[in-house]
Amino acid sequence: MKTAIFHQALDNIGGAEIVTLTLARGFEADVYTTNISREKITAFGFEDVLPRLRSIGRIPVKAPFRQQLALWKFRRLDLSGQYDRFVISGDWAVGGAVNNHPNLWYAHGPLDELWEFQNHVREETLAWWMRTAFDVWVALNQRLVKRYARHVDRWACNSENVKKRIKKIFGASAAVAYPPVQTSEYHYESPRGYWLSVNRLVGHKRIEIQLEAFRKMPNKRLVIAGSYEKGARQFESYKEKLEQLKPENVTLLHWVSDKELKTLYAGCIGFITTAEREDFGMTAVEAMAAGKPVIAPDDGGYRESVVQGKTGILLHEMNTERLAEAVKAIDLELQNDPLRYRDACRARAKEFDTSIFIEKVNASLS
Repeated sequence: MKTAIFHQALDNIGGAEIVTLTLARGFEADVYTTNISREKITAFGFEDVLPRLRSIGRIPVKAPFRQQLALWKFRRLDLSGQYDRFVISGDWAVGGAVNNHPNLWYAHGPLDELWEFQNHVREETLAWWMRTAFDVWVALNQRLVKRYARHVDRWACNSENVKKRIKKIFGASAAVAYPPVQTSEYHYESPRGYWLSVNRLVGHKRIEIQLEAFRKMPNKRLVIAGSYEKGARQFESYKEKLEQLKPENVTLLHWVSDKELKTLYAGCIGFITTAEREDFGMTAVEAMAAGKPVIAPDDGGYRESVVQGKTGILLHEMNTERLAEAVKAIDLELQNDPLRYRDACRARAKEFDTSIFIEKVNASLS
């Protein structure tokens, strides 16, 4: 079966982009996108996918022009007759559903800027004088996206959490195919004295909580590996804010390679995420694949991946004090039993292996 995948841009690599590249590899599919960073794609271990990438034209780096032009370009893309099936993997590429059939929308959020995090974007990232224009932009795009979504033939998504959002927003039923982790590529090593956090640097990840928790624990170390969208002011402003806030015992790294990241996972004590209402949270599974316990909020997709008490701790209330308490609790457990979490974490991660993901998406397409 000849397959084409649509993703709005591949110049910044996060969880959604890794899903797209994994699908391209698994289905030997062509990927239609806009901006492409070959350097970052190679750094994340997908050099073999590069020959399959097709740009339909560049888009700006700044919102909302970035999203709007991506939506417009894919709405006009017509590859009918050239492929047997189409997968929409980047949510802002949903316009591609109009002309290209049969199709499947593998939804990540979907389109969190328009629904789940609309208020956060409005209140936390925009100046007061921009908010009315933002409200108009959201209303227009909600109507557009719903119109395009009527052309979606089949639905799939990354968690039960997102499945509920799809039902609420679009009235559609979606199959769940948890995002893929190539678990065999991760390994366990004895901890080297630091906790790890891996994030795209956006406000709803609430990284300030991590910084303040470790400020209260000067004898403990935290390494934060964070990617951000260069040229987009809201992302760069948040990065600058974090760099100003971080205490001396926190190291902030940007754009580490896939090899470096897996080394960080292998050697950490455990993994921390403070993301609010996360769609799924691939990084927690990556940490478990390396045999490391996870501390995460008891909401969103983490409820579906982290097993309370067996592979980590889910915090009902995520704040500085609770996070510090959880870090100290796991540190103490590991001092008494260094392998306390290793086997359970690795077994749990295998339930989200890439092979299972490809099978489920393929079944959804059939």
